[in-house]
Amino acid sequence: MIERVVTVGVETQENFYYFDESMKELENLTQTAQGEVVGTMTQKRPTIDRRTIVGKGKLVELEALVASTDADMVIFNHELTARQTAVIEEAVKVKVIDRVQLILDIFALRAKSKEGQLQVELAQLSYLLPRLSGQGASMSRLGGGIGTRGPGETKLETDRRHIRFKMTQIKQELKEIEKHRERSRKKRQESDTMQVGLIGYTNAGKSTIMNLLTKANTYSEDQLFATLDPLTKKWELPTGTQVTLTDTVGFIQDLPTQLIEAFQSTLEESKAMDFLLHVVDVTSTNRDQQEKTVLKLLHELDMDHIPVLTVYNKADLLETEFVPTLFPNCLVSARRLEDKEKLTQDIMTFLKENLTKYHLFYSPAEMKDFNQLKDATLLESYEYDESLNEYELIGYAKNVARWRKGDSEDELEW
Repeated sequence: MIERVVTVGVETQENFYYFDESMKELENLTQTAQGEVVGTMTQKRPTIDRRTIVGKGKLVELEALVASTDADMVIFNHELTARQTAVIEEAVKVKVIDRVQLILDIFALRAKSKEGQLQVELAQLSYLLPRLSGQGASMSRLGGGIGTRGPGETKLETDRRHIRFKMTQIKQELKEIEKHRERSRKKRQESDTMQVGLIGYTNAGKSTIMNLLTKANTYSEDQLFATLDPLTKKWELPTGTQVTLTDTVGFIQDLPTQLIEAFQSTLEESKAMDFLLHVVDVTSTNRDQQEKTVLKLLHELDMDHIPVLTVYNKADLLETEFVPTLFPNCLVSARRLEDKEKLTQDIMTFLKENLTKYHLFYSPAEMKDFNQLKDATLLESYEYDESLNEYELIGYAKNVARWRKGDSEDELEW
């Protein structure tokens, strides 16, 4: 069922720079959650009203707008307390949720794996716990629709003790899943295989890039949070190098704290990467703010030490001259097959710049390791010298010491 929604936002001194884009994003989030925006109300204030977010006069206008548009619910572009929700619902007489609930709802729709569903449920319960009191009449209206869906669907009448017990159970289950993920991650790290992670703002085109490079056939649509569960695929470079490519959940401005905490194990997957591809939508009207959001989250997640190549995507939709703001970078369209070679070459150049160059000499007997070296490193060239009865190999690796056969470092590496 498509629900009719009125969106509400207050432009303040803190958010004026990105307010318009944030409201547009709220509309896109609503559509992703299968809602239809039938009305929008905005207000400019120095700060939000502590009781009702908007002022008293605007609240009366909101009540009239809800009635005139026959709206089913109101979604605020601000996080609401239980008391604020109750007061606003009493005035507008329809269900009221906030941006956080909306994002949690979309995650509930997208979660496919057991881990993803548990993480969403934990985030939903973390959000609900401090809001159990003061809900008032809103409880009777939370039986379905946007903001109440998903594996974490829980009646608000449930007492705190039950919710805390449920959260403890979920955390224990997630710990067991995380142990398995950690073993798999450690195994990949010990294998010398280069690990590349796709990151970026939601709907930037990460999954489409993944499909272009690996033929992974992952779900990729023009929707926010089309990908939720991380996916890792093998990708063979033209040199024969075997690389793992991991697609992860998209970032978003004001990503709910509950989600960051609940999805910690999923985010750990990105933290273990050797390299990151930061996918950016060049057609976004607020590209600069989206880039800053991703860079800020990388810093908060302690990932800003990992080498990053910015992949400016959707070049086929550009209508003006493109001026990059992040370096190093490349400009492609994941929808154009001919851009696959360009993107691959740019990624290989980026890898070489961040790996260690090696210059090795192998005897014929030592060439038994050649296939492993070819899989794990970027092999640039190798030649056999008949006079010395040895092979000369030049390439790039993340762990050169692993492939050294002699004692002299000067002889083996430049």
